[in-house]
Amino acid sequence: MAVTTPESEHNYLNHEKGLWSWLTTLDHKRIGIMYMVSVMFFFLLGGIFALLIRTELAAPGPGILGDGQTYNQAMTFHGAIMVFMVIIPGIPAFLGNFVLPLHLGAKDVAFPRLNLLSWYCLMVGALITFTSLIYNGSDTGWTFYTPYSIEHASSGTVWVVLGAFVMGFSSILTGLNFIVTTHTLRAPGMSFFRMPLFVWGLYSTAIIQVLATPVLAITLLLLAAERLLGIGFFDPALGGDPVLFQHFFWFYSHPAVYIMILPAMGVISELITAFSRKTIFGYRAIAFSSLGIAAVSFFVWGHHMYVSGQSELAGVIFSFLTMLVGVPTAIKTFNWVATLYKGSIVFQSPMLFALGFLFLFTIGGVTGIMLATLAMDVHFHDTYFVVAHFHYVMVGGTLMAIMGGIYYWFPKMFGKMYSEGMARMSFVFIFTGFNVTFFPQFVLGAMGMPRRYFDYLEIYTHLNQVSTAGSYMIGIGFVIGLVTIIQGMMNGEKASDNPWGAKTLEWQTASPPPHENFNYEPQVTAGPYEYR
Repeated sequence: MAVTTPESEHNYLNHEKGLWSWLTTLDHKRIGIMYMVSVMFFFLLGGIFALLIRTELAAPGPGILGDGQTYNQAMTFHGAIMVFMVIIPGIPAFLGNFVLPLHLGAKDVAFPRLNLLSWYCLMVGALITFTSLIYNGSDTGWTFYTPYSIEHASSGTVWVVLGAFVMGFSSILTGLNFIVTTHTLRAPGMSFFRMPLFVWGLYSTAIIQVLATPVLAITLLLLAAERLLGIGFFDPALGGDPVLFQHFFWFYSHPAVYIMILPAMGVISELITAFSRKTIFGYRAIAFSSLGIAAVSFFVWGHHMYVSGQSELAGVIFSFLTMLVGVPTAIKTFNWVATLYKGSIVFQSPMLFALGFLFLFTIGGVTGIMLATLAMDVHFHDTYFVVAHFHYVMVGGTLMAIMGGIYYWFPKMFGKMYSEGMARMSFVFIFTGFNVTFFPQFVLGAMGMPRRYFDYLEIYTHLNQVSTAGSYMIGIGFVIGLVTIIQGMMNGEKASDNPWGAKTLEWQTASPPPHENFNYEPQVTAGPYEYR
C-alpha cells in the first residue's frame, strides 16, 4: 500500500520514561495503551460482578448475595461497568486511538490534548460512579428506569448517574476527534475509498457518538435534577411522565449498541482479509453499510417499548425499521463469508476470534429479528431470552472483536509476540464457555423465566446451573488471555514489522512505531487490501 520506513530507535514506548510522562502524554499510541489498561481493569471488576450474579443464580433461594437488594446492586454495577466503561470505550477509545492515525498515515489525531482529556473524563466518571458505593450503591439496573430511580432507589444512584454523565463527554470528544482526523489527516493519495474498513467503522461510530450521546447526557442530568431538586420531568405525581424517560434513554442507548458493534465489525473486516490472504469482497458495500447502520440506528429505539403503552401503529413502524437494520448487517456478513471463500485461510488466534464473532453475532442478529417481531417480543419481553440475545450481540460480538484486535495489533503495539498456544486456549475457553452460559438462557426465556430477579422457580434450576458453569469457563478464558498478554509484553519474542503479511499502513512502519508513527510521509498508491 505504501513504502516502508526503517525502524526507529526512538519508539513511543521508550520516548520518555516515568509515570508522569504517560499521564501527560499527547501521543495517541500511549493514550490508546492507557485506555487498554483502564478497560481491562474495568472488565475485571465487571466480570467479578457477573460471576457473583451467576453464582447467586446457581440455585434457587438466597445465596452468596443474600437478598434481592444486594443482587440488584451487583447487577447495576455489572451493567454500568460493562456498558459505560468497557464495551462503549473498548474498541473506539483503545484500538481506535492506537490504530486510526496509523491507518491514515498520520502522525497523531487532530486534537491530541482533547484526546488526553477524553481519557481523563472516563477516569473521573468512573471514580464518581464508584463513589456511589460509599452511599449504599445503586440498585436500579444500568437503565436507571423511572419512577423507581426517583422514589425508591439507593442513595448512591445520583452518583452513578453523574458518573455516566461525565463518561459521556469522553465518548463525544473521542468521536469528534476521529471525524476531524479522518477528514483532514489522511496521507497523500488516500481517498475515502482507499481507507481501511476499520476506519469506516470508527467514522460511522463517531457520528453516532457526537449526535446521540448528548441526548443521554441531558436525560441523566434531568434525572439527577429530579432526584435532588424534585423537578417533575418524569414523576407522575408532579405531572411528569416516566415513559418519557424511556424514550430519551433508548433514543441514545440503541444507537449505543452500534457504538459498541460498528467498530467491532471494522476489526473483523481487517482480520478476515488479513488471515484469508485475499482482497476483501465488496469493499464499498461494507463501507456504505457502516454508514447505513449508523443512520438507521436513530430510528429504532421504540422496539424496546412495545409493552409500554405506545400505539399499535408506532409498534408496527418500529418493528419494520428494526428489521431494516438486518439488511446492512447481512451485507457485511455475506461479504465476510465471500472473502473467506477460496481464501488461503490461516487459523491464527486473531482469526479464530473473528470466526467466533461470525458465529455468535449471527445468532445475536437472528434472535434480534425475532425480538423485533411484535407478537414474539410481547412473550419474550423482560425474560432471559432478551439477556441471551443482548450478550450474543455485545459479548459475542464486541468482546470477541476486542480480543481478536488485541492479538492482531499486539506485535505492532509492543514489538513482541505472544504465545500462540495460550491465545488459542483462551479462545477455546471463551467461545465454549460463552455458548454454555448464554444458549440455555434462550430456553429459560422461552419457558418464561423473568430477568432481573434474584430468585426463581425450581423448574429453572438445571439450566441455570449449566449457565453458571459456563460463566466460570468464560472467566478462565479471559484470565488465560490476560496472562498471555502480560507474558508477551514481558518475555515475548521480538516481532517483525509485519508478522501477518497484512497490507494496511500500520504494518509498513516499525514495530513498535516511532514516536511520530512514520519516519517520512507515506504515499498511498493503492487500496488497503491488494492481496491478489
